[in-house]
Amino acid sequence: MTSNVPEPIDPRQLRVSDTEREAVAEQLRVAAGDGRLDLDELEDRITAVYSAKTYAELEPITRDLPVGTTVRGSAGVPAPATRGRWRVGLKPGRTKTVVVMGGSESKGKWVVPRSYKAFAWMGGIELDLRDADFEDMEVTINASTWMGGIAIVVPEGLNVHVHGFGFMGAYSGTPGGEVDPAAPTVHIRGFAFMGAVDVKRKPPKQPKNKELQHDQQRELGG
Repeated sequence: MTSNVPEPIDPRQLRVSDTEREAVAEQLRVAAGDGRLDLDELEDRITAVYSAKTYAELEPITRDLPVGTTVRGSAGVPAPATRGRWRVGLKPGRTKTVVVMGGSESKGKWVVPRSYKAFAWMGGIELDLRDADFEDMEVTINASTWMGGIAIVVPEGLNVHVHGFGFMGAYSGTPGGEVDPAAPTVHIRGFAFMGAVDVKRKPPKQPKNKELQHDQQRELGG
């Protein structure tokens, strides 16, 4: 008697989603930022990620890499403290972002480490510090790009000093605005070769419900 029960599907042969490809690509970028992959290896593996159709094809790409971010000891990290509206002394999740022909963004609640490196090669990086916390009262962001772009948004009151330079490209100057005496100090250094590093000061984001309320009032002529 012939059974009508279908044969079980090998989970490794299931199709992967765009979200899963992006997650693996981000793991590769973190690994490159930690020095585990050179730029040639990173380019080859990212190409393989976006060509992968099944889990079986995706799995070998990161088989020799650790899962998650680099774990660092807590020595030298001050106890978390609140200085006015600024939170200082928290442990960062990562200290580097490397983008090759892609994009990356850090926004919302994240911790700016004492030393952060951002490098974009023919790609883009966005760092939004408006809701960020800080590892220390003085931090340095080394932001450099090669035929790419890095956009850094800083909140009102934050003490910011820009020291970068552009070569056939543009590197922003220090943004104006009043500085909160209790705020951390952020130094932004690096270079822009045939690209741009743009540092702008912007007010905090409005909550979505307030934006909706504002739009409704405008429609009503209020």
